[in-house]
Amino acid sequence: MLRFVELVIKKNDMSQIIYRKDGAVGRVTISNPKKFNAMTLGMWLELPRVLKELDEDPDVRVIVVSGEGERAFISGADISEFDGLRDAQAAQDKFNAAVAGAYNAPSLCQKPVVASIRGICFGGGLGFAAACDVRLCSEDAIFRMPAARLGLGYDPEGVKRFMDVIGLANTADIFYSARQFNSKEAQRMGFVSQIFANEELEMQTDSYVKLVSENAPLTMAAAKFAMNQFLKPETDRDPARAAELFEHCYTSADYAEGRLAFAQKRTPVFTGK
Repeated sequence: MLRFVELVIKKNDMSQIIYRKDGAVGRVTISNPKKFNAMTLGMWLELPRVLKELDEDPDVRVIVVSGEGERAFISGADISEFDGLRDAQAAQDKFNAAVAGAYNAPSLCQKPVVASIRGICFGGGLGFAAACDVRLCSEDAIFRMPAARLGLGYDPEGVKRFMDVIGLANTADIFYSARQFNSKEAQRMGFVSQIFANEELEMQTDSYVKLVSENAPLTMAAAKFAMNQFLKPETDRDPARAAELFEHCYTSADYAEGRLAFAQKRTPVFTGK
């Protein structure tokens, strides 16, 4: 049986981040079901800490993020907080910094972060999903970037992130029109990798993250670091570190195990060493 550990960060308004370690998989659930899993300020602040804790756990090989229930992944920021949080510059700066921190958190993880998207994925939910390494979704998933309908400015780094994922033309389209688009169009844009039947999303996500969790951690970490480097300006890149991670794979015990398992026609057992 898989070892099961669950920790819950509770909020007075019942909005919360739920996370657990399920064998080699770290599972994060965005929970604010009465508001379609809208993110409060507290949730934005908590999400990076949760991802960091799972990333630093040596037993965890991959992290998957989903929304509670069947109606939404994340519907965006909890707009009921806007008047209280955004009517002064200091409060607005605090809110924006919290959101930016949550967006940056997946890229700071050495391990793959997968978004499993069901139902509504709007605004901040769309932005956070874009920050994850891989996005899977159900057929009924629906996407939208409504900033232009709310008069909100969108952080330039966030805009660039969308351009890196779906290109300039698609980024311009979703920001200018603020229109909804469905799972098939999200896949056409390159935003999601795979679409599954609604009733199969959880099972197929589990199958995918299990596949990832069985692969060599050092190889995945080196690949993720390299990909992130090429998303940065050339002056901010660290090619020496990228080369070091690449070379370390070839001197690792996992590389020896991978070769031996291939020769013996069995599934390798990697340790991350």
